[in-house]
Amino acid sequence: PLALKTYPFLPSIKTSNMTNTKGVRRGTRYMFARDFRKRGPLALKTYITAYKVGDIVDVKGNGAVQKGMPYKAYHGKTGRVYNVTKRAVGVVVNKRIKNRYIAKKINVRVEHIKHSNSRKEFLERAAENDRRKVEATKAGVRGITEELKRKPKAPKEAEFVNFSNNEPIVVHPLKFEFLA
Repeated sequence: PLALKTYPFLPSIKTSNMTNTKGVRRGTRYMFARDFRKRGPLALKTYITAYKVGDIVDVKGNGAVQKGMPYKAYHGKTGRVYNVTKRAVGVVVNKRIKNRYIAKKINVRVEHIKHSNSRKEFLERAAENDRRKVEATKAGVRGITEELKRKPKAPKEAEFVNFSNNEPIVVHPLKFEFLA
């Protein structure tokens, strides 16, 4: 509750006895909260998933497991696994400090990480390009590297609208009617 404190030079002002919070988990009310209909015990897949040194993982703190939870600054970051132990992994994460990025090593339990999909599209594209190169060499075609590169999406093709069997419709707002 608010404590009334009077100052002789001011009219009565209400002041609070509460100070600024300084806990490790301050400001994480929604960050570490479990998603809607995702509460309860964790899926077994969380513990079965194998992590190897060099894997790219996403760090996401899971509020259901307090042990081995990452500090809130690392929540949502992507890093590379550098060490694997029985219940946890070591991850190298880039942390922004003022005008530079520093590589930080953190140890996180497996409940708080998952494999990242950031390189998934690139790996699929690289495999498809390799397959196309093999097919081109079998067919004896040379210089297909330009065809393998990604190209920006082209603008839509021009087209003519035929009004002979497609009458235009005039759109206008409905009259406002007050319903009591």
